[in-house]
Amino acid sequence: MKAILSTIFIGITIFSNAQIIIGDAVGTSTIKTSVLLDFAPNQNKGLILPYVRTLPTSPTEGTLVLDATDGTKARVKYYNGAWVDLSGQDAAITSTMATQVTVAQLAETSSEKIIIGAASTTANGVVVLESTTKAMILPIVQDVQNIPSPSPGMMVYVNKAGAKRLAVFNGTKWSFWKP
Repeated sequence: MKAILSTIFIGITIFSNAQIIIGDAVGTSTIKTSVLLDFAPNQNKGLILPYVRTLPTSPTEGTLVLDATDGTKARVKYYNGAWVDLSGQDAAITSTMATQVTVAQLAETSSEKIIIGAASTTANGVVVLESTTKAMILPIVQDVQNIPSPSPGMMVYVNKAGAKRLAVFNGTKWSFWKP
């Protein structure tokens, strides 16, 4: 499976200036030139952040993770010169973490990463989006209640009349951020 994903993403990096759409051929954006990564709309699925058992000590600004350093107090965080909590509440994900593959099981090296938007990067991450002019559009859902089994670390954009917002799931509860 890892070899298949590597092959797919090597192909993606060859076309590093192209837009990547996951889930269909259209995506959600009507302005394709400003989007680097897009997802099919209304799939009731989200983007799942990596679970980290140790927070990176010198991450790149904009890094997003599910902080699972304490499996009873998991929180979605992003790095902006310091780690910022997006969850606002703890989640117990110890049982979920027991089913997660560890780095030792994957024999992962720090140089293994997928880069979209550039030929190389200095950022340390599993999937790195590099662009000074393009953005990622999160998976869009009408309501988080429509997601059948949200996973800890899931992020979506809720596009509901009167309630448009970013939603993050820490494994127990959804937290919402309004613009």
